[in-house]
Amino acid sequence: MTLTVKLFGMLKMMLKQNDDLTLDLQDGSQVNALIHAVQTINPELGDLLLKKKVLVSVNHDIAHGETVLAATDEIALLPPFAGGADSQESEPMSTVDDEVAMLVRVQRENFSMDEEIDRVKKRSKRIGGIATFLGTARDRSQGRDVSSITFEHYDGMAQKKLREIRERALQDFDIIEALILHRFGAIDIGENIVLIVIGAEHRADAFKACKWCIDELKQITPIWKLEQTPEGEVWVEQHP
Repeated sequence: MTLTVKLFGMLKMMLKQNDDLTLDLQDGSQVNALIHAVQTINPELGDLLLKKKVLVSVNHDIAHGETVLAATDEIALLPPFAGGADSQESEPMSTVDDEVAMLVRVQRENFSMDEEIDRVKKRSKRIGGIATFLGTARDRSQGRDVSSITFEHYDGMAQKKLREIRERALQDFDIIEALILHRFGAIDIGENIVLIVIGAEHRADAFKACKWCIDELKQITPIWKLEQTPEGEVWVEQHP
């Protein structure tokens, strides 16, 4: 069977190609066979896969070595995310409705904090405290000057992970609503990148949930950051 494997971030540079990777494997092959095939093409990338520095996703879920592959699967190789990586499988989530789709978004255009806060406030009159986190593009990172930033995301999987974060926040914290928004594409220095808005009855619960959401977003969401520096383009594997 012929498999098409999506590539993101620094993997395109490593393999020196912008297109998807095509692999021919026997029917019923497992992810371990895919990793071996990649290793024959690029030993460095193969080693990263074996060490789980690069993850394999199948149909938007992180796969294990014994996961059986089919020609119809959507397969991707995921380099370290902009804030880290997690090899846990996705948890089941409820059907996404239109209201939730507006509360969890990945979009190219900028956003208004006032409008997004108002969106959360309208969800319930019991909300008495709102905590927010706003991430913006800065001009210096890891000792380097930065002139601009570009965010790449795995469309579909990124939204799925953000919905999971929202659902877990609503389940694990004493809050009423959560909004999570992340931009992609080219972003100028000083512009907005990511926004978390938490509505709760009390401020302490809102603060705790807000911190957890942004920390979790950086760990499990397939979003990659490319910085433009005087030394050239740099893919950022992790940031605080």
